[in-house]
Amino acid sequence: MKRLINRRPSVGVAVLMGLLPFVLMALIYGYHSAIRLHENPDDRLLPSLTQLVQGVKMVAVNEDPRTGQIVLWADTAASLERIGIAMAVCAVVGLLFGMLNGMLPWLRALGSPAVIALSLVPPMAILPILFVTFGLDELSKIMLIIIGVAPCLIRDMQARVLEIPQEMLIKAQSLGASSWQIALRVVLPQVMPRLISCVRLSLGSAWLFLISAEAIAAEQGLGYRIFLVRRYMSMDIILPYVIWITILAFAVDRALYYLNRQCFPWQDGRAATPGK
Repeated sequence: MKRLINRRPSVGVAVLMGLLPFVLMALIYGYHSAIRLHENPDDRLLPSLTQLVQGVKMVAVNEDPRTGQIVLWADTAASLERIGIAMAVCAVVGLLFGMLNGMLPWLRALGSPAVIALSLVPPMAILPILFVTFGLDELSKIMLIIIGVAPCLIRDMQARVLEIPQEMLIKAQSLGASSWQIALRVVLPQVMPRLISCVRLSLGSAWLFLISAEAIAAEQGLGYRIFLVRRYMSMDIILPYVIWITILAFAVDRALYYLNRQCFPWQDGRAATPGK
């Protein structure tokens, strides 16, 4: 008898099973929305599907008469620019200092305690300090993400370097490799897949920091828009924005996942696909 642990659904069944929780959530929402609107047609907490469509049309299709921009796309561009710059800096800083701390014991003794301390500081607690130091412009929002994410990436990269078998490093030195060559040809290929995975895992925190910063001080952005319309209880705009943020985060996560598979097919035992 085939054990349950060895049974795998087909691709079509897996897709349907993945969609099932979202369908159930939509049905539950529709049921409770209908009940609330039946009791009070002016209720704004759970708008109907028609109201949600109208809200989406308002922010995604119609131009804002004040700015002449389509609000949703302008907010999306602003937020993606901020989080893209911040995560790119985090990846570079995490890779560089993580490799250095992991490879060089003297540097690890000097820098590792500071990195650990920084990774334990709640970024939201120092948000006022960032606004005072860097102002209310883009830099403070980007720095909040960097301070919240980069130390964790450094720690993870350092741990990955330390997990590399010493035999590999010793063999490379026996063949005459310098520290620079070991870093590029032995350590870097080992930690790059882990870096992409760490960036994927950090995206949730990065979005949290971004939305929080935009809610406090911004003139554009997804978080700014949500907190702007909340005073009017405009759930027909807030809910589509939350769903849109989730879609964006999911799309970036999947893109990084497939990038990892394509660039490093050997990391989990897969063979590289010829011609790809």
